[in-house]
Amino acid sequence: MELEFTNLLIVSAVAFTAPFLLGLAPSVRLPAVVLEIVLGIVIGPSVLGWVQVDEPIAVLSVLGLAFLLFLAGLEIDFHQLRGRALKVASTGFAVSFAIALVVCAGMKAAGLIDDLVFVAIALSATSLGIIIPILKDHGQSGSAFGQLVIAAATIADFATIILLSLLFSRDSRSTTATLILLGLLALVVVAVGLAIAGAERLRPLSATLRRLQDTTAQIRIRGTFVLLIGLAALASTLGLEVILGAFLAGAIVTLVDMDREMTHPLFRTKLEAIGFGVFIPVFFVTSGVRYDLDALLDSTSALATVPVFLLALLAIRGLPALLYKPLIGRERVLPAALLQATSLPFIVAATAIGLELGVIDPAGAAALIAAGLLSVVAFPALAVGRL
Repeated sequence: MELEFTNLLIVSAVAFTAPFLLGLAPSVRLPAVVLEIVLGIVIGPSVLGWVQVDEPIAVLSVLGLAFLLFLAGLEIDFHQLRGRALKVASTGFAVSFAIALVVCAGMKAAGLIDDLVFVAIALSATSLGIIIPILKDHGQSGSAFGQLVIAAATIADFATIILLSLLFSRDSRSTTATLILLGLLALVVVAVGLAIAGAERLRPLSATLRRLQDTTAQIRIRGTFVLLIGLAALASTLGLEVILGAFLAGAIVTLVDMDREMTHPLFRTKLEAIGFGVFIPVFFVTSGVRYDLDALLDSTSALATVPVFLLALLAIRGLPALLYKPLIGRERVLPAALLQATSLPFIVAATAIGLELGVIDPAGAAALIAAGLLSVVAFPALAVGRL
């Protein structure tokens, strides 16, 4: 079969254009992901109809999603996930999910959603990939405030991915069977992590890695890609979500890669260059192409649900920030709440899974993504003014 690359060319051009346009207007504080999705909607069937999702785009988009979750796992700072911060952040997520269930039960009673648990999970995540650059840009990533927000976002991302894989598997099976498969995947992850850590301590292997890491072999990058695809494939084979395997691959690299500043300082820069430079933009632009704008605009109830979802995000992820007051002070509670309520990538990924499983309709998915887009546009800007 002959592959056609015209659609991919247009998607790639949009992926280049979005951040470039924002770079020409630095005063516009808008994450590139928002413009990528919006431009994807414009070139897709909902507006201009220039692009259809064909095989090359579909493959690169899946890899983009995997890389996105892999880099989210790579952002975990396990040194910060301990002590009082871990306890407060964990309690915060438990409160957050409880609020989500109550809020979504109300929305279900009002006829706004069908599956309250699925929507509760979708609204309980925080976008690590968006808030970490904001905290870094304002010199807050290493502060007690920044580390607490990052810890809370990490727990929220990890917990929602686990919950989504546990409760909304593509294969019909009992929760007990899914738990057994999750346990099996966890054992494999631990075994792989220990094997990698042990191998890096062997002098011949370590010396070979250092010698080849910056040559055309790019051996660490190749090995990491094997790990990413391997765990994603294993998760898929077990009937779990690919995003769980990808996320765990990033967590493994974080745990075993303790000496990166001494032996391979460019390793993570290279991974981010591959992810954010190639695959991840294709995923977001493609998400825009697939976005069912007609389903949103043709449904008055779906349009009315967008502000409801936005307020739900703020309540679900924002209210637990009140627990942080003893650690960061009263004046920092509102910025923490706004940053925690910023969510888009997980919502995009979750709605794609939900549509495939039939637990959410196209109008509901479009409304959820629209609320996520608004959260990324509004909440960080409001938070930055109070940092």
